[in-house]
Amino acid sequence: MRLARVEVAGQAFWALLDAQTERLQRINAPFAQWAGLGAQLAPQALDLSGEWLPLSAARLLAPLEPGSRVFGVGLNYLSHLKRLGSDAPAHPLAYMKPESALIGAYDEIDYSPLTTQLDYEVELVAVVGRPLLDEPHASDCLLGYTVGNDISARDAGKQIGRLDLLTQKAMDRATPVGPWIVTADELGVAGQPALEMRLCVNDELRQQDNTRQMIFSLDELLNYLDARINLRPGDLVFTGSSHGVGLESGRFLQPGDRVEAQIEGIGQLRNTIAAPRQLSPARAVGRLGQPLDK
Repeated sequence: MRLARVEVAGQAFWALLDAQTERLQRINAPFAQWAGLGAQLAPQALDLSGEWLPLSAARLLAPLEPGSRVFGVGLNYLSHLKRLGSDAPAHPLAYMKPESALIGAYDEIDYSPLTTQLDYEVELVAVVGRPLLDEPHASDCLLGYTVGNDISARDAGKQIGRLDLLTQKAMDRATPVGPWIVTADELGVAGQPALEMRLCVNDELRQQDNTRQMIFSLDELLNYLDARINLRPGDLVFTGSSHGVGLESGRFLQPGDRVEAQIEGIGQLRNTIAAPRQLSPARAVGRLGQPLDK
């Protein structure tokens, strides 16, 4: 099953997608009523409207239920860490993103004036369907999976010599997610996913790997987060990115670049980098490097 968050005529709602015909049916049932059904989720539980809409008539939004949280995990692929001269960490490194950081699968990525090193990271994103509680396999509590591009400001914190995750990971309108959620049963995933993922910049392949290569498995990541902040239905969990990012090569994103992030069986994000917006002097605290136009 493919579940999309869409906007039609100014109204945002969840919809069931028929991938073959590229048509949508509006879901009228509340998200909390069907998100945790797992393999028992059937169209009858969604209270679908009878009308079919063409996908082209809708704008795809980030597949986030309003009020849900967004969690990120870093340092989770050894090939990436080795290129940076690092070893595997003892436990996951996690952070949170505000809802305002997210954009849809085809929206423009803002280029924050706070960075001159805008980087890309294709990531598998897990979508929580029900509370983990004492479930022996945390991944059994998922609704499904989607694709994320964890755009990062790599130079954040250099002025103070410390990690600045707020600037690096939480920038407004800089994190594409989507294009929709694919349920675990349709994707054929039970336990740790093993999905091919890739990212291209201007049609040049930059990242390619498989999610089986995670240092910390999906169950470990979910349990790590839930031990600190109880995960709720609708929460998104970015699971980390592999080698090939700009931080390794010094090849960062530039205004006008086209970025495509794809994961097997789920779909593709296609986004363009916007021109940098101006920053008023009153908000220039923590600005990194020189202005982009110099």
